[in-house]
Amino acid sequence: MNLLPWLKVKLIRVFQFSKFNLKIGIIGIRRRRTNRPGRIIKENPHRINEKITSHEVRLVGDNVEVGVYKLIQALSLAKDQGLDLVEISPKAVPPVCKILEYKKFLYEQKKREKSLKSKTSKVVVKEIRFGPQTDDHDYEFKKKHAEKFLKDGAKLKAFVFFKGRSIIFKEQGHILLLKLAQDLEEFGKVEQLPELEGKRMIMFITPKKK
Repeated sequence: MNLLPWLKVKLIRVFQFSKFNLKIGIIGIRRRRTNRPGRIIKENPHRINEKITSHEVRLVGDNVEVGVYKLIQALSLAKDQGLDLVEISPKAVPPVCKILEYKKFLYEQKKREKSLKSKTSKVVVKEIRFGPQTDDHDYEFKKKHAEKFLKDGAKLKAFVFFKGRSIIFKEQGHILLLKLAQDLEEFGKVEQLPELEGKRMIMFITPKKK
C-alpha cells in the first residue's frame, strides 16, 4: 500500500490548521492593545499618618498641647480624635504637624485659593497716542476716551510719538502729557511721569479706587 499520497494530505491539513490557529492568536493579541492612558493615581500634597517618615514631630494647633512628640505618640493622639496627623512644614526640624480632618483641610485650602484667584484681576492697559502738535479738538476727543478707560478700571498709557525731525518739539510733548495728567486727576493718578523712550514720550496713569 502506497502511504505517500495519504501522508501528504495529512501534512497539508496539519499545516493549514496550525496556520489558522496562529492567525487567530495574532488577532487576539492585537485586540488586547489599547491607546487609553494608564490610570494616574494622584498623591496627596502632604505626608499624612504612616507616610510621615520623621521619628519626632512638633505638634501645633488648638486641639493638642503644643510640643515635640514621638511619631508613635502623635499618631496615637490623632487616632484617639478620629482625625489625621498632617505634616504641614516638612523642612522644619523636627517637622511641624497638625491633627485635623485632612479631606476638610484640602477642601478649605482649595476654596481659599479659588477665592484669591477670583479677586486677582488682570491689569488692562489702554493706549492713547498724541502728536507733539496735537490740536485742541483732537486733544479733547482723546481725553474723553482716556476718561472712559480710567472709569472702566483700565490703566492708561499716554504717549507722544515724535516722527522724524519732530523730536525738536519734545518740550511740547512733555507739557501736553502733564496737561492730560492734570485734566484726568479726578479719575486717576500718575504712576510714571513723562519719560522719553526712543521716539516716544510715555506716561502711565492708574485708575483711582472706587
